Amino acid sequence: MSAISEIKKKLKTILPTVQKPGRYFGGEFNQVVKDWEKTPTRMVLVFPDIYDIGVPNLGVTILYETINARQDVLCERSYLPWLDMEKAMRDNDIPLYSLESYHPLNQFDIIGFTLPYETLYTNVLNALDLARIPVRSKNRDSTHPIIIAGGHAAFNPEPMAEFIDAFVIGEGEEVIHEVINCFQSSKANRYSRKLTLETLQTIPGVYIPSFYNITYTSTGTIQAVESISPISPKVITKRIVPILPDPPTQFVVPSIDVVHNRISVEIMRGCTRGCRFCHAGMVNRPVRERPVEQIVSSIEKALKNTGYEEIALLSLSSSDYSHIDELVSTLSDRFAGKNLTVSLPSLRIESFSVGLMEKLKGARQGGFTLAPEAATDRMRNLINKPIQAEQLLETAKAVYSRGWTTLKLYFMIGHPSETVEDVQAIADLCKAVIVEGRKIIGKKASLHAGVSTFVPKPHTPFQWSSLDSIESVLIKQNLLKDQLRGPGMKMTWSNPRETILEAALSRGDRRLADVIEGAWRRGAKFDAWQDQFNFNVWMDAFDYAQLTPEFYTTREREFTEVLPWDHISAGIKRKYLEREYDNAQQGKTTDDCREHCYSCGIIPAFSDLRKTTQVAQWFCPEIV
Repeated sequence: MSAISEIKKKLKTILPTVQKPGRYFGGEFNQVVKDWEKTPTRMVLVFPDIYDIGVPNLGVTILYETINARQDVLCERSYLPWLDMEKAMRDNDIPLYSLESYHPLNQFDIIGFTLPYETLYTNVLNALDLARIPVRSKNRDSTHPIIIAGGHAAFNPEPMAEFIDAFVIGEGEEVIHEVINCFQSSKANRYSRKLTLETLQTIPGVYIPSFYNITYTSTGTIQAVESISPISPKVITKRIVPILPDPPTQFVVPSIDVVHNRISVEIMRGCTRGCRFCHAGMVNRPVRERPVEQIVSSIEKALKNTGYEEIALLSLSSSDYSHIDELVSTLSDRFAGKNLTVSLPSLRIESFSVGLMEKLKGARQGGFTLAPEAATDRMRNLINKPIQAEQLLETAKAVYSRGWTTLKLYFMIGHPSETVEDVQAIADLCKAVIVEGRKIIGKKASLHAGVSTFVPKPHTPFQWSSLDSIESVLIKQNLLKDQLRGPGMKMTWSNPRETILEAALSRGDRRLADVIEGAWRRGAKFDAWQDQFNFNVWMDAFDYAQLTPEFYTTREREFTEVLPWDHISAGIKRKYLEREYDNAQQGKTTDDCREHCYSCGIIPAFSDLRKTTQVAQWFCPEIV
């Protein structure tokens, strides 16, 4: 009996015994199934979390569609099984398989993991183990697939460097085809695994960790990152797509209810606001926009292909899309009477945003969301998000007066130099907002305050900052919990222990491989799930590896220190980040860089594109 037949036979027995069996048998509308025997290159994309979260992931959707557009490659999908299914798979000797063809993952040529956030790391190891692939790259041979990874967390690839063969830094729409072409050439020439990786490292934006050696100082900081191959670049610069291609339109329609049953369209990539805490805002530069007609046309096609009734217009700052009013008006007119819900996240705090949302049918269903992040002028200047309290109150009045009953406000505590008074101001501002709401709609007015904890991320001006101590965070959280209670008031907050783990993994070096593997072997997985996260397991893994999380979290770093990610470039100059860090400490703000260029470095980093017509949609004053 073939491996596939064996898997199918066993699944018939075990699927009725697990939660949501629809996660595990595929067959969805719009899935792509190709002839395994007739397709020379086989790739599988793995989202290292459960089906419910992975299916709507836009990055996976984009790659799935663009790869499957090729005749010479098949691309399938796999997700991590939940605990009950994992146990059943291990008990019945079922390897991790793809949903399209049920082939075990170890039979594919290339396995691509997406890493949107760091708390998926142990899930990656669990997926490799379930696929019967050695978790460490050095233990794989020519019989194993090439393991690649990309996503926002890959901008500091070092903590996962021992487990991943090749990282793709930056945007994947174009570089993934170069990776596939390179692999095909290597296979045709019967290259060894090592030689295949050597050829892959010639692709701009591809980082092969095994060709770099890391040395450390006596104090534990990094002394140097040295390439051990003469053709390895000293710095790996991220890949960008100069002009955004057509958005995906063949969304896989899931077999079960998932976190987002909708069409997601990225209207703009990048952000010019320059919030100093924002990793995405820094690594996604430069800003590129899609034309209105391209967006509308793709939505029309996707609606026909899926039957969805919800559309999400995605970007880091949707109000900054230069044709946003035209887009919203066009969508309202084009799809009038079709009972569609259109959501527009990431709005600026101004009445213009309220007017936009008012045009979108069904937008009141989930409340109105704004992100002031801080509540005092000092803190807003420090993080470079200068929004006046009066402006927020005026916007809140507009929200409540136009029919919304719930206003969601997102704040962040733990910023550098933050005081208890700064946190008290968050409570005071929330109370002022709910007072305005009650003046307008009475007891119907409600306020939801989401309070996260600041993590100083790589490639941001705060990458040298320290994480706030757990004792300090608990004091601040307790203050807010005390005051943000009562009728119409709700507060959610992040677990400070989860924040410690996120900070350590996002700011860590290659030595954390022992911690990650140690935690996984002790049972750590699904660390992003509150009911599965086990802080003690991670602390045991740190102890066993003779490392401390504090070295990576609460230790402030000097400009002279070599950071674990210094050999990975997001296109932003170090001098720019240093200058912004100094500005933060002095309380100086930096204007939106659409209006004035602050020489962040994104232009020199991609100077080869500067004189081409392809930069027409870039929003940078030095280009346009």
